[in-house]
Amino acid sequence: MRYISIFFRRLAAMSGMVLLIFSINAGGAQAAETYSQNEILAAAENLFGATTKGLATVVEKVFQDLGLPNGYIAGDELSGAFFFGLRYGRGELNLKGKGKREIFWQGPSVGFDFGGNASKSFVLIYNLDSADELYGRYPGVDGSFYFVAGVGVNYQRGQKTTLAPIRTGVGLRAGANLGYLNYTKDSSWFPL
Repeated sequence: MRYISIFFRRLAAMSGMVLLIFSINAGGAQAAETYSQNEILAAAENLFGATTKGLATVVEKVFQDLGLPNGYIAGDELSGAFFFGLRYGRGELNLKGKGKREIFWQGPSVGFDFGGNASKSFVLIYNLDSADELYGRYPGVDGSFYFVAGVGVNYQRGQKTTLAPIRTGVGLRAGANLGYLNYTKDSSWFPL
């Protein structure tokens, strides 16, 4: 009887250790599929040339709101508007553990919006399983975004994917507008 009791205690202890090992590995796998805040700041610094306090504050705000991203786009864009606006961009899509790929975006907007600008764009990506899922339209409201020290961010939501474009650049564009960005494999001048 005593040997049976010892056997079951050891079996329970080994089962507990096995469960602990599996839970640690599962947590590590999820962390390996996402970017840390330090990794994102390093990639953003590579694009923007330096990490400013404004950039660090905006990235921290996005991490507080949305958590750890599993991808990002680093690129450039041009935009202009006189009530009706257009935005065109080109960049490199980086998915954690899945490599890099060139990507383009373009989109129209309408609203009380005037001016033009050229900017660096760094887009944090959430809940994206494959690059092909990114292609499509993402609505957003420019003008209602978080803005600190020349760095701005707004959120764009697709079916399950959320994008957080962080922009800084030169030019003058003021106002508020409604629009969307269409992310594509190929460059296009047609914004719809």
